[in-house]
Amino acid sequence: MSLIEQAAKRLEELRRAGIEVPNLPMPPAPSPAHARPAVMPLGADVRAAVAAATALPPAPDEPQRRSREVRIDVSRLEREGYLVPSQARSQLAEQMRIIKRPLLANARGDSGQQIARPNLIQVASALPEEGKTFFAINLAMSIAMEVDHHVLLVDADVLRPSVLGRLGVEPAAGLMDVLKNKDMKLSDVLLRTNIDKLSLLPAGTANKNSTELLASTAMHELLDELASKYADRIIVFDAPPLLPTTESRVLATHMGQVVMVVEAEKTTHAQVTQAYAALAECPVVLSVLNKCHSRGTSNAYGYYYAS
Repeated sequence: MSLIEQAAKRLEELRRAGIEVPNLPMPPAPSPAHARPAVMPLGADVRAAVAAATALPPAPDEPQRRSREVRIDVSRLEREGYLVPSQARSQLAEQMRIIKRPLLANARGDSGQQIARPNLIQVASALPEEGKTFFAINLAMSIAMEVDHHVLLVDADVLRPSVLGRLGVEPAAGLMDVLKNKDMKLSDVLLRTNIDKLSLLPAGTANKNSTELLASTAMHELLDELASKYADRIIVFDAPPLLPTTESRVLATHMGQVVMVVEAEKTTHAQVTQAYAALAECPVVLSVLNKCHSRGTSNAYGYYYAS
């Protein structure tokens, strides 16, 4: 196929895709095989056709650009006691391995339970300041160390987002923006990081109708996309506390699994019971006892796993 014919074919593909292109003359039909090939002079119209075919935007079915990459301040995280890749054999890493195993088993379907969206995991708490964001970041870091899984950490605490700040990343457009703006795609706001297998989805711009946006059809479709597009991806949501907000309760109705973080010696039995009642429709709810002090050890921080 000659260059002119290639240009004409390209222009026709763009027209079918809905892209406006100038009406330019098509090249003449090829001569019979036994005849001498006709020579078409490269006049102004032909040169314009070739230029247009090469200058117009790529066809819609061509790959989209990659997500923007940000750099997590790993050194700061380590100083502040978070799990980082270099601490794979630390006590915190072992504690997180114990906690994540049943979550990953459910996500893979190895537990025998039939769970819708099992790779969507919400981290919640009854009250603020119980350590849920600390736990959510550590859980995401631990899953990123897996051989067979990638993890997307979503800052779903849309009222008081803090995930990006703790990671040393500047605020950016995110979940709320995608739900409000139909022209914005998930790929526009996902952030790749310098930690292998870990991506981020910021909370985005604050919105007074955040509960309604989280309960919307757009959110349902977004979660379906997250749950099904990448089979090896685990999505961890750092959600608002359950008792003082409605956002976390709405979000929990979409989740396959919920981890309830409970602060030891602070959160009352009545508050925990009330928080569990808000999660009654969730198929899997696991608990983590946070900030518990073990007697006879120097540990001031620990996790305890219970089903």
